Amino acid sequence: MSNDLRAAFLAGMGHVACTVNVITTDGPAGRLGVTVSAMSSVSADGPHPTLLVCVHHLSTAARAIAENGVFCVNVLRADQAHISDHFAGRVKAEDKFSCADWAVCANGAPRLADPLAAFECDMLLDQRIGTHHVFYGAVRQLHFGRQGQTLIYAARNYGVPGVLPVP
Repeated sequence: MSNDLRAAFLAGMGHVACTVNVITTDGPAGRLGVTVSAMSSVSADGPHPTLLVCVHHLSTAARAIAENGVFCVNVLRADQAHISDHFAGRVKAEDKFSCADWAVCANGAPRLADPLAAFECDMLLDQRIGTHHVFYGAVRQLHFGRQGQTLIYAARNYGVPGVLPVP
């Protein structure tokens, strides 16, 4: 792939608004989490609803998610950007989980005590594509906290629907 195509791809993706999510896991490989914007529904039908998340292969959370086989997708509200910053490494903390209150899913993965929405997932498939793991998860339970505006990310900034920064 040419550097020009890569640069154009990254510039184009900067215009794509995505939800901000913290993916968490716990089990034999440890309790870890990471901020991601690449999360999507795959299907609401079949034996169980399915979603996917993409995590960079160098993230310690990627290895833990793969080994633990469980994860929780915590969708953040607009007032929870500080949680995203902790799990994205923008805020240095000995324990990333200290930034919020947590509960434990039935599968053992940590979930925010007050998420906009949290999807408790068991791993269906881990597929490495380029620099990222694509984790497909069978959604076993959903949890909802207080309602509010969804935290989104576009043009390298946080925003809310209808109030995005202009690049």
